[in-house]
Amino acid sequence: MNIGRLVKKAQKGNDKAYLELFQQYEADIYRMAYVYVKNKNDALDVVQEVAYQSFKKISTLNEPEYFKTWLMKITINCALNVIDKNKKVVQLIPQFEVHTGAEVEDIETSLSLRELMDTLHEDEKSVILLKYYNDRTLKEISEILEIPLGTAKSILYRALNKLRQNLKEVENYGK
Repeated sequence: MNIGRLVKKAQKGNDKAYLELFQQYEADIYRMAYVYVKNKNDALDVVQEVAYQSFKKISTLNEPEYFKTWLMKITINCALNVIDKNKKVVQLIPQFEVHTGAEVEDIETSLSLRELMDTLHEDEKSVILLKYYNDRTLKEISEILEIPLGTAKSILYRALNKLRQNLKEVENYGK
């Protein structure tokens, strides 16, 4: 069954139609959430929250063909909420890592793509992930993030320049 008809059915209260819709995109939601929150449990919490929020608000979706875009927007917002919530958590028993010195690694190999992405602001990270991870156009990105198209372009180019600069710094380290 096509997405548009399933959305219309779900908007009329058909739980099975909604479940069928959500299950089509559940893996995409999990992957997007995981990239943001960086651990399985929080990513699963985000998926659960997206299921709840999207089910509760499906009647607000005006254009059924944008169902996946709408879900990704909810996913990003829920993931950012989890990140904010986790920043406010204070550990009562601090965890200490013991470094022996024998584990010293070359900085080039220790800097991962994740660490490079962590150098970006949340808006930059969102644009990069939507563009290169979800293959979205700049127009779609501007709609998902509710920003002007020009702003989406500026954020993308700023983020790419930041990533390039950070990569150059790592490559030049120790030369």
